[in-house]
Amino acid sequence: MKLERLKRRQKLGKYRIEKRLAVTNFASVYAALDTILGVRVALKIPHHYQLEDKFPEEFKKEVRLAAKLDHPHILPIKDAGFIDNHFVIVSPLGVGTLADRISYRIATDTVLDLISQMLEGVAFAHGLRVIHCDIKPENFILFPDNHLRLADFGIAKIALRTVKASGSGTLGYLAPEQAMGRPGYRSDVFSLGLIIYRMLTGKLPEWPFTWPGPGFDKLRTRVPGEFIAFVKKSIDITPSRRFANAGTMLAEFERIQPRTRAWLQRKARRRKTRDTNGPSWHEVRWRQFRRRYGKQLEARFSCRKCHGPVAESMLACPWCGASDRFLEGETNFPAQCSRCNRGMKLDWNYCAWCYGPKYDDAAEKEYSDKRYTARCSNTRCTRKDLMPHMRYCPWCRTKVKKRWKLPDGTACSRCGNSVLSEFWAWCPWCADHLER
Repeated sequence: MKLERLKRRQKLGKYRIEKRLAVTNFASVYAALDTILGVRVALKIPHHYQLEDKFPEEFKKEVRLAAKLDHPHILPIKDAGFIDNHFVIVSPLGVGTLADRISYRIATDTVLDLISQMLEGVAFAHGLRVIHCDIKPENFILFPDNHLRLADFGIAKIALRTVKASGSGTLGYLAPEQAMGRPGYRSDVFSLGLIIYRMLTGKLPEWPFTWPGPGFDKLRTRVPGEFIAFVKKSIDITPSRRFANAGTMLAEFERIQPRTRAWLQRKARRRKTRDTNGPSWHEVRWRQFRRRYGKQLEARFSCRKCHGPVAESMLACPWCGASDRFLEGETNFPAQCSRCNRGMKLDWNYCAWCYGPKYDDAAEKEYSDKRYTARCSNTRCTRKDLMPHMRYCPWCRTKVKKRWKLPDGTACSRCGNSVLSEFWAWCPWCADHLER
């Protein structure tokens, strides 16, 4: 269907069109000049085919609802009505949208400021029992000094019906249950979580929304583990596992924000010191280790005590000997053990790293993995597949007696597994101190 386009300098009542800013399935947005007041405004004009049957009454109802949302981070409606056979919604004109801003890098401190504004606006609406239904970067309008306002409250419900009816439109920020016609407060939470993830990584997770998503390594370098857990909870595919609404999401953000900023400041100080004095002896050794063995051992984690590179298969830090939840970082497995927090595959009956209890909800489907390189010694084991450095069979819980070998490694005198005595001071498999 061909859409009518207003021309530049065309008059619409007291408004003179300057340019078209955007076009959606629902409406066109124009920058215009209020010739009476002499101020520039934004005009949202629904397409003519939207104004059939009961739509005018629905527009009036939704505009009245949106007009009640008086908050610094919600875009106000200055006026609404029919002008020259066009239904026109008038609002302040921003300098751009969040979609424009996140197309290039944003400092993490600025990201935190923008997140705070996003959550405050949506939390205010949720407090009044209003669900937005169409939260996406294009609907966050930027004003000078990075002031953010959320647009299209109330109107978004009509826009969502338009998307569903036409079978087109961008569904990238919709929660799974919302795409099936069951939106709720947690759907807005999911959309907010996706925007936060994209702002920090430059990547937008897509269906089926597996964790970790694309750009996760970048996320780990920009924010601490506590903030990563906050993002992960926001975009959990199961609605009941998300924050109940934007209010509880905002409360959690305000709790972790000071520690996140302190973490960023410490990181900046370390970078400044490193740039001034050069890398420490430990950092040089860690770099050498990562280059030679990091990929093989999947040393994606850091020790909480000494910050050296470690793997989740390790029982202790090979650099300082720390144990008992010394790992800092996110697993790349699809699930985690509730006892030791190490990674698990969905079809494992037991944790392969600790002597944890059986998981009755293990998937019946069998998942293959290129990391399976050995076999369980139990002849009655149903699967037998083992990954390097497992301590227990994840299928039958039999203790693994195999001695895991490493290139250039020597056998630990206590457990017999290979250790890299050139780098390590402790055996990561049994926590024994290595003799020099």
